[in-house]
Amino acid sequence: MAAGHSAGRPTPPEDGNGAWLGYEAAMTVELNHTIIWCKDKMRSSAFLAEMLGRPEPVAFMHFMVVDLDNDVSVDFMEQEGAIALQHYAYLVDDATFDAVHERIRDRGIDHWADPARTMPNAINRYFGGRGVYFLDPDGHMLEAMTRPYARDEAP
Repeated sequence: MAAGHSAGRPTPPEDGNGAWLGYEAAMTVELNHTIIWCKDKMRSSAFLAEMLGRPEPVAFMHFMVVDLDNDVSVDFMEQEGAIALQHYAYLVDDATFDAVHERIRDRGIDHWADPARTMPNAINRYFGGRGVYFLDPDGHMLEAMTRPYARDEAP
């Protein structure tokens, strides 16, 4: 099949033997980046980098990018008008959690032990770890957590 469209989606070109050009046969699926919509990409990206102890954001095209340790980037892009608020959870080690929690307290940032914001000024201890929720400058809910949630152990 030549390059074209299938069910409304573009299909990559093939090599004549049915293999897609430019694709490895055993491709895995990994998150590469996500975009966080914001009013001020400099302010929002700097806030995330500072709170998580990351290097300063870098400009890439029309984004400000915060790189994470697992080769995933968080790309900030400005948007006019209303922003749909999202939740972004960051898995961190214990020392980084301590530093994030200290920055939250030192800056007087509201924080909660739960995403519903019913347990203010507290952290949680879900699944043997620790977690805290706080808002970025645009109101996105950020979470720092030390253990992934064990789905098979959830109540």
